[in-house]
This record gives sequence, structure tokens and C-alpha cells, in this order.
Amino acid sequence: MRTRTGARIGQYAALLAYLLFLALPFLWLLSTAFKPPRELGSLHPTWIPDNPTLANFRQAFDEQPLLQAALNSLLAAAGAAVVAVLIATPMAYVMARHRTRLARAATGWVVVSQAFPFVLVIIPLFLVLKNLRLINSLAGLVLVYVVWALPFALWMLAGYVRAVPTELEEAAAVDGAGRLRTLVSVTAPLLAPGIVATALFAFITAWNEFFFALVLLKSPEKQTLPVILTHFIGAEGVADLGPLAAAAFLATLPSLVVFAVIQRRITGGMLAGAVKS
Repeated sequence: MRTRTGARIGQYAALLAYLLFLALPFLWLLSTAFKPPRELGSLHPTWIPDNPTLANFRQAFDEQPLLQAALNSLLAAAGAAVVAVLIATPMAYVMARHRTRLARAATGWVVVSQAFPFVLVIIPLFLVLKNLRLINSLAGLVLVYVVWALPFALWMLAGYVRAVPTELEEAAAVDGAGRLRTLVSVTAPLLAPGIVATALFAFITAWNEFFFALVLLKSPEKQTLPVILTHFIGAEGVADLGPLAAAAFLATLPSLVVFAVIQRRITGGMLAGAVKS
């Protein structure tokens, strides 16, 4: 019993240390966002500001179009999430229900594609979007986000489809329902938790994405929040630390709130996707 108790205490201590390690950057960002310039330049920084101020937030909104950038990020992330789920749901159903060589090859390709670095695909994507006249447009950025989110969405939703008993679909077929009607009326409602988790994961990924948005969007009025944050860094690499921390804190809040609300669903989706039947 003592051994088990000691092991459990060690596990909780390790978990607490890990949580503190993850929380420290965010807490320091929060602290910096409320510090006046004098404290930001102090040689002995403190966690809690001596004279907290909102001036950094006002300056951040005055210097950069944060609201427009937030709207652009919202449109791109929401559009990517919706389109990715609409495409991935029927594809995941086919991959999970039809164990053919083609389906296995598609599954393998989905896994392999996750290993591709951004730099490897950005040039082909840029050329394709240039031919489609989608450079410097939110529609082109949404298209890129959908392509990038599809592999994980397929893998995640396929696990949920495998968890749905085939007997339910067979009963619907006996009643005269076709494949599409069965997917929409029988399978899709049971996939609702997985669809929600997948959509929100795609949303968070697109909301925080920086590299594609930096390369594809040139007009300031079309840039997303992660790109706008780089404007607080001067030409010589000197950051306007207070406004940058304030803007970064505001940009981080939506993804943190969304993840806190649906983290159980995301965890369940990952575990379901990892189970083979």
C-alpha cells in the first residue's frame, strides 16, 4: 500500500510540474501585458506588476488593425473547419467501411502526409493558388487550411465510424435506405461528438496557423492575427514588448477557451481514432 501511495503521489507531482511548465509562458505573457514601460525594462522583473495598466492594450489596438485581423482569422478558421468536416465525413465512412486495398492505401497516404513539412509544400501550393487567382485572398487560405486539416480529420472520423455498429446500417438497408440516406440519417447523428471534435480541432489549428498566412496574404487588411502580431517587431528585430504581449494574449484567448470547452471530446476522438477494429 505504501508503494502504491508513493507512486500515486509521484504521478500527481509529475503532472503538477508538467502543468506548471505549460502554464508559465501564458502567465508570463499575461503579466507582461499589464506592465508599464518602466517595469518592462527593469533588470529585476516580477511576476505581478507593481502598477498594472491597460495602456498596452490601447496601444495595441491603436497601432494595428486587431479587430479586422481577428475577423479574418475567424472567417478562415470557421470556413476551413466546416469544409474539412463536410469533405472528411463521407470519405472517412468509405475508408472505415470498405477495407479494400485502395482504402488501405489511402489510409497509409493520410498518415504519411502528416510528416510533410510546411516548406516542402508551400511552393506547389503557391503555384496552384496563383493559377487559380487565389493568392492574397481568404478563400485561397481556407483552401490551404482544408487540405492541411483533411488527413487528421479523416483519421479521427474513421475511428468514430468504426465504433458505430454495422447492424444499425444493415437494419436501415433492410428498411430500404440507400448508402447516402443511411449515412445522413443513421450514421451521422451517432458521429456528432466526433464531428464536433474534428471541426473544433481544425478551427484551433487554422486560428493559430502562421506560415501559410504569412506567405499567401500580402494586403494588411486581409492578414490574420498571427501575422499581424509580427508587426509589433521593428525592422531591427526590437519588439514593442508591452503591446505585443497584450495583442498576443488577446489572440490566445479564443483558442484556449475553445480547447478548454471541448478538450474531452478531442481526447475521446483521438482515442477512438487510435483503436482498430
